[in-house]
Formats: sequence, structure tokens, C-alpha cells
Amino acid sequence: MSLVQTGSGFHYQALTPDLILDAIESLDIFPETGLLALNSYENRVYQFRCDHGVRYVVKFYRPERWSNAQIQEEHDFSQALFDEEIPIATPLIINNRSLHEYKGFRFALFPSIGGRAFEVDNLEQLEETGRFIGRIHQYSKQGQFAHRELVNPQVLGDESLLWLKESGHVPSSLVLPYFTIVEQVLDKSKEIWSQQNPKHIRLHGDLHPGNILWTPDGPGFVDLDDARTGPAIQDLWMMITGDGSERQLQLETLLEAYQEFCEFDAQELKLIEPLRAMRMLHYNAWLGRRWEDPAFPMNFPWYAEEKYWEQQILSFKEQLAILNEPALSLILGYGG
Repeated sequence: MSLVQTGSGFHYQALTPDLILDAIESLDIFPETGLLALNSYENRVYQFRCDHGVRYVVKFYRPERWSNAQIQEEHDFSQALFDEEIPIATPLIINNRSLHEYKGFRFALFPSIGGRAFEVDNLEQLEETGRFIGRIHQYSKQGQFAHRELVNPQVLGDESLLWLKESGHVPSSLVLPYFTIVEQVLDKSKEIWSQQNPKHIRLHGDLHPGNILWTPDGPGFVDLDDARTGPAIQDLWMMITGDGSERQLQLETLLEAYQEFCEFDAQELKLIEPLRAMRMLHYNAWLGRRWEDPAFPMNFPWYAEEKYWEQQILSFKEQLAILNEPALSLILGYGG
């Protein structure tokens, strides 16, 4: 394998422009333009135009993150959604395969989806997006993932907490206050989670506004890299932002459209803040896990600064207060 290996994983130094072009050309696709790097840190993703004028996106998967079976399950899920006329980026099948390998790197080729940024404060866009998420979930309920990870406090919370404790990334002067508040937040999140015992379905998994493009035909969904099994609210809560009245209006708009196609259990609204808390913790650990990738110290230099961890302590204290407040409700706003 022509990867650069260290004691804790792999880097992308071996993924040179020449190797990227050679990998693409191994599929008999010949780039006419240069490679435009797209905004992705976990994987390496590039857009280009081929000699026939077709725009593509090539995605090189981070070595050792997912197994071939997990990646293939992601591909199969996206293809099944595409077949259901869901506007989702789906890897092309070339030589009877969607997942390819070149000199140790696994990669996939996608058609390029053009579009502008999705606007969460645009209620018309939010309504149409809600309908499509409802359609995605209506299909998702018909089967289960066999290989993808779960969305729950153990995977996103406990595993992240344990890794951070052993990593040495938290400054020694802040170890006690940081882990004290994080453990309190995680305990409260687990308590709320256990009270709900939510149903699990197949999910996009990371459906934040940046993974939705607005096209002339409506929303286009991209990046199923974090497809997981979990509660339906995981694919909805990241589009609810702003103050109390704004959040209420967004929630009602989104879920009214969603329920045209898929029933929603309103009790799952109580999981929004636990999910937010676990995402915060998982993000702290994710940056540390990737720290030996040179792209991370370059783009997230503040992670190594004491001030960052002080800010995280404050953020977790605020999150604990929110976790102790009444949950968002479909009918009554905050309360119930």
C-alpha cells in the first residue's frame, strides 16, 4: 500500500495530484480541467470536468475509517434512494462496481450536483426539504443497515469521552473542570435518552444544512459518509436554529411537510438537546483523532490552545442548563 503510516493511523501525503489523476483515468474517465478541492476534511474530495464536458466529483475515502462492507452499504442505500426519485448524490457504477481501489486508496466517482447554499430560514425551502426527508425515512423504515454504526450515547458519547481522557489533548490545567462538566452533560443526556427508548431507522446521519444544495428543482442531498442507524430526529434537528420563536416556526414547517410522507413520533423532540450535546463531544474527539493529519493543525490551530478548551467548558455548562429545561414541543413551543 502506498500510504503514509504512523503509529496512530494514515496520512494523505501519498495522495498526490498525479495519483488522483491516474486513479480517475483507471476508470477510463479523462479529466480535462484541474482538480478543484471541495470542502472536506474527513475524506479528500475533488471536482473536475472530463474531456466530454461532464462534471464529476471524485471522493477518496479516509483509510481505515470504514470497512469495504460499510462503504458499500452506504453506496447501496444512496442508489436505492435515487431509485425512489430522491435527489441524492449517488456513486456511479463503473465496471459493475461503485467502490474502486487504486494503489491502496479506495475511491468513488459521483456526478456533480450544482446548486447554491440551502437556507434554513427560508420556510419554502425548509418545507420542500421536509417532504423529501419524510420520503427518505419512509423508505428507510423498510430495512436495516447490517454494517453501519449507531447513533446513541454509547457510540457518540462514551467512546468519545474515553478517547479524550486517554488522548492528552485536554490541557492538564483544565482536565478536572472539562471532564467534570462533560460527564454531567453525558449523564443527563443518557437519562433523557433512556426515558425515550427511540425507534431506530436508517439515516443520512449528518444532515446539516451544508449537506443540502438548493438546485432549480429543489433540494439535492449529498454526503452519506456518516449514514447510520438511529432515531428519525437525527436527520431533522440540525435544521432548527435561532431563537425560541424561530425554532418553533422552523420545527412546525419542517415536520408538517415531513408528515405528508412519514409519521413522526413527537416524543423524539426530547432527544434534540442530548443529540446536540453528543455532537459537541464527538466533535472534540474527532478533531483530536485526526490531529496527525496535517490538514487538521493547519485548519483548526485553535484546538491546541487552552482558550479553546475554556470555551468548551462554558459551552457544555450552557448545554447542561438547556438539557434541564423543558423540551421543544410541536404544539406548545417550549414545554410539555
